[in-house]
Amino acid sequence: MPELPEVEVIRRGLAAALPGLVISSVEVLEQRSFPGYSDSLAQRLIGSQVVDVGRRGKLLLIFLRQADSTEIVLMAHLRMTGQLVFRSCKVVDLALAGGYANRSLIGDLPDKSTRVVFGFSDGSQLFFNDQRKFGYFKLVDACDLDADDFLSRLGPEPLADGFDWKALRLTLGGGTGSIKAALLDQNKLAGIGNIYADESLFHAGIDPRRTVASLKLADYKRLCTAICDCLNQSITDGGSTARNYVDALGLRGEYLDLHACVYGREGQPCPRCGRSIVKIRVAGRGTHVCEKCQR
Repeated sequence: MPELPEVEVIRRGLAAALPGLVISSVEVLEQRSFPGYSDSLAQRLIGSQVVDVGRRGKLLLIFLRQADSTEIVLMAHLRMTGQLVFRSCKVVDLALAGGYANRSLIGDLPDKSTRVVFGFSDGSQLFFNDQRKFGYFKLVDACDLDADDFLSRLGPEPLADGFDWKALRLTLGGGTGSIKAALLDQNKLAGIGNIYADESLFHAGIDPRRTVASLKLADYKRLCTAICDCLNQSITDGGSTARNYVDALGLRGEYLDLHACVYGREGQPCPRCGRSIVKIRVAGRGTHVCEKCQR
């Protein structure tokens, strides 16, 4: 599933392409991909102009302004196999895309995995593809955004201004649960998944099995720095799954190839001490760790 960096990379690409465009049509090919979609929702969407594209945790937020100046927000969650593909009619061969890495990102669309198609008044289109049908769209009024059931439960953004080790300690709390489980809990911290939890804990020198209550101030300081560094590096690398596509080459995000130290490297030598990386199970997830560097 895409984590914060992958969704942020997609957001940046769409934020450069969508604002100013006016929705002229919406075609829902799979009802599960847009629960509750109806003629009344279509009437609200059609004629709305894209104002901005934002992100909250792993969720994309497309901000729209209706003809009467009412602001609405189209929420998009890619889940495991979701893709967003923008095909422009203004710029020849311009294609911005991201999400699950398969041929739909660069192939002819719509295809058998296409679930929703947004048409724009200039002839451009935004396709939502999703092989496993777990991703979804939801439309909410901008004034109700903070009260949304999903968004209201999310923890703070680790890359937000003012987020520091004190905020990290406060949101993670104490308790006997593992630090790995706490990092994966979206109600405590938004946007971190298995990859960046493993990488952050490695760089902070913290064993993922340690309880949150056992962490010292120095641990929180190292961990906060490691989280921010890993996330920012991955955004620079285009993420660790699929990055924005600007042509038919289908370039992939390079974080795992260039900078990952433990994730997916079971049996390989630790880049610090040379001891073999091991894969264990923590919080129900496969977890990669150097048992010498992470005590």
